[in-house]
Amino acid sequence: MKTMFCLTAALLAVTGSAAMAAPHEGSAFIHDYDANHDGQVARAEFDAERNTRFKATDANADGWLSEEEYVGEYRARLEQQLAASDRSEEKKTEERQRQIRQAHVRFGVLDKDKDSKMTQAEYDASGARAFAEQDNDKDGIVTATDAAATAARQLAARNATDKAER
Repeated sequence: MKTMFCLTAALLAVTGSAAMAAPHEGSAFIHDYDANHDGQVARAEFDAERNTRFKATDANADGWLSEEEYVGEYRARLEQQLAASDRSEEKKTEERQRQIRQAHVRFGVLDKDKDSKMTQAEYDASGARAFAEQDNDKDGIVTATDAAATAARQLAARNATDKAER
């Protein structure tokens, strides 16, 4: 039970943080999933990109993601973002280490049946939660307004948590 609590807390910290490569932060979410470049993400557009990403991440095409495949795909996106960053090398190293640790935790949380294999269904469930979190007005389209409202809600939750911990 304690392990599940720690994993849940870690996942909440991951999803609530302003992680560089996390596609579930508002502006990054729109950037990563806006295939037609209209400044918003419809659910069908999101699902299509998630399906493409799952297949690309499944390097050996066995229909499921190993932790190595999952973290490897994330690492590649993170490295692109770090390369474009103007942060110091020391800060990039710290960010890389933190983000990769969190990617391993995310895999463990998302692998619901704990068989060390993330199925398409497990991956899709994670995506559905991410989309629902970003779609603030629940109209099936994530806009900049939705992203801003979600960011404000997440910031308020972080501030409340910080205040409670003091």
